[in-house]
Amino acid sequence: MSPPDVAYARSGDIAIAYQVVGSGPVDIVFTRGITGDLLSTWDQPLLVRHVEGLAASGRVLMLDKRGTGLSDRVREVQSLETSMDDIRAVMDAAGSERAVLWSGGNATGIGVLFAATYPERCAGLVLFDPRIMGTRSPEYPWATSADEWPEQLAGIRARWGSRSYFEELAREWAPEVADHQDFVDWFVEHMRRSLSPGAALTAYRTAMELDVRDVLGAVRVPTLILPRPAQPGPGHYTAARIRGSEVVELPPLRGVYTWVDDPAHQATMDATASFISRLRTGRQSERVLATVLFTDIVGSTELAGRLGDTAWRELLERHHAVVRRELARFHGRELDTAGDGFFASFDGPARAVHAAAALREPLAAIGLEIRAGLHTGEFEVSDGKIVGIGVSIGARISSLAGPGEVLVSSTVKDLVAGSGLRFADRGEHQLKGIPEAWHLFSLAA
Repeated sequence: MSPPDVAYARSGDIAIAYQVVGSGPVDIVFTRGITGDLLSTWDQPLLVRHVEGLAASGRVLMLDKRGTGLSDRVREVQSLETSMDDIRAVMDAAGSERAVLWSGGNATGIGVLFAATYPERCAGLVLFDPRIMGTRSPEYPWATSADEWPEQLAGIRARWGSRSYFEELAREWAPEVADHQDFVDWFVEHMRRSLSPGAALTAYRTAMELDVRDVLGAVRVPTLILPRPAQPGPGHYTAARIRGSEVVELPPLRGVYTWVDDPAHQATMDATASFISRLRTGRQSERVLATVLFTDIVGSTELAGRLGDTAWRELLERHHAVVRRELARFHGRELDTAGDGFFASFDGPARAVHAAAALREPLAAIGLEIRAGLHTGEFEVSDGKIVGIGVSIGARISSLAGPGEVLVSSTVKDLVAGSGLRFADRGEHQLKGIPEAWHLFSLAA
């Protein structure tokens, strides 16, 4: 197969490179991990075999995420949220309304978050050797430890781009073919073209902060998990937390790639083809992952009494105009307004936090101070509204926020890894009417 033409989609102001392979009835978005370069992909026959295997089941959309390969280089650290934006932009540009997301390893978080947030656009989810957390914990012992990460990041900072470093990675990631000089030569050039040293460092820092455990229960689309044959393992951990997920264990792998190992490659393609052939369009999920934002004005009762009805009403109108302007800027959706408070939802937690932070300065300019609370959870969609216990959690968090504070749940904090946002620990709190205690964090200045 000759390499398909490269096209570009616009994700905000960023150009995202993508290719379309095949023409089957089902769209498949192939989301790779930290690295990726479309052009050098076609110089590696083993990887081309993998792409062609996916294309036997449908039309494959491949992309270079922002900051990688042929896509625009960016200065900011990239998050799961911006990666989701890139996928949606490519799907829109390619005329794809719904697609199966195929991801693995470090790209798992993107697939999980996309499927939970946009179930109407995700026909199914395939996760190979999923990675749910970037840093080891007692609950998740398969990740890199907090003590090991500094050494790994230091190696990337000092050696990324050197041939010796990439030869070591080839032996670690693809020991099956690491003695083949042509493969090593390709691997070195592919890695160099995938990421610059600075981009690699920020990408690995994002991987270190990955934590999508709280999202797994919100995935309601058909899901196939392809774990390594280990009991227990990260694949089985993931499968136990995604309702109705299907598990097909792969043959033993020495490295991280299925496409360099003949039995693993064939098993992967067989399982994927069988899964896709059984998908049915069916009724779309009425539950989605979203982030809710609650705000209210600090000391509003006293201020209204001091100003009088007319002046207070005018000030409240100016407050509403500011809030609605920022909601529009960060793609939030106003759900309710009661007195001086707003209830809004967002499809990305980082956007929600940025919107809350952006409210403070323009409101202070008109003499108002607000408090804000945010929570990300699974919600039921009813008559265009979102309902569920997550709404109550967001409201309770807001009530605990201090003047000028943006207070978030631990779920929000975990999901904005890579966004550059920083938080101060506010400890555990028992929220009124909520059974379990919640760990809360305050947005740092």
